[in-house]
Amino acid sequence: MITFILLSVAVGISIWLIGLYHARADWGGPTVNWLDGWTRLLCRYLHRLPDEHIALPESGAAIVVANHVSGVDPLLLIAASRRPLRFLIAREEYQRPIVSWLFKKAGCIPVDRSGRPEQALRQALRALQQGEVIALFPHGKIHLDTDPPRKIKGGVAWLASWSDAAVFPVRIDGVSAQGKVFTAPFVPSRVRLLMVPPLTCSAESMEQCLKAITLAIETPAT
Repeated sequence: MITFILLSVAVGISIWLIGLYHARADWGGPTVNWLDGWTRLLCRYLHRLPDEHIALPESGAAIVVANHVSGVDPLLLIAASRRPLRFLIAREEYQRPIVSWLFKKAGCIPVDRSGRPEQALRQALRALQQGEVIALFPHGKIHLDTDPPRKIKGGVAWLASWSDAAVFPVRIDGVSAQGKVFTAPFVPSRVRLLMVPPLTCSAESMEQCLKAITLAIETPAT
């Protein structure tokens, strides 16, 4: 019995240390940093994510946008970033039992899509003004290439214009469990991220900015 307890403690400590060792972004606490490390291991070995990173500045505001094909997408973006990402997510997802504490710890910003989404934009703008990195999926929900065309939401252009933050578009390809939410992180894939040079948006060029973002995240990798 004592041997089993000691072995369990040793395994637990090893799991904890492995996660912290592989963490690359400082989320402000050991628990979330530990999850950062295991997220990177999951994406590297189960999803074959190449060892490449979004070219974010070392400090200062930035906005990461990507197409949304499954529940593993946020994990892939985290694994490709050297900085913490504050995701805008639907309030109903933010309030899910069991995982809501994690979303709060990670600084996610809930969006009330049926009520006042502008509150989330104001919160995101404050984060950008404080030099943080905001991440979002501008289609608003999972949208596959085979789905009917869906116009991306304009909030990303407004945030970029108001904050002067550059937009870093990412195209996610190769996810095996496309369209799935909870099972996608655990289905092996060979993922590829296509990253284009950052974009800038101004009040005068928001329409062109949205078109450029759409082209970047909807064009499959070749």
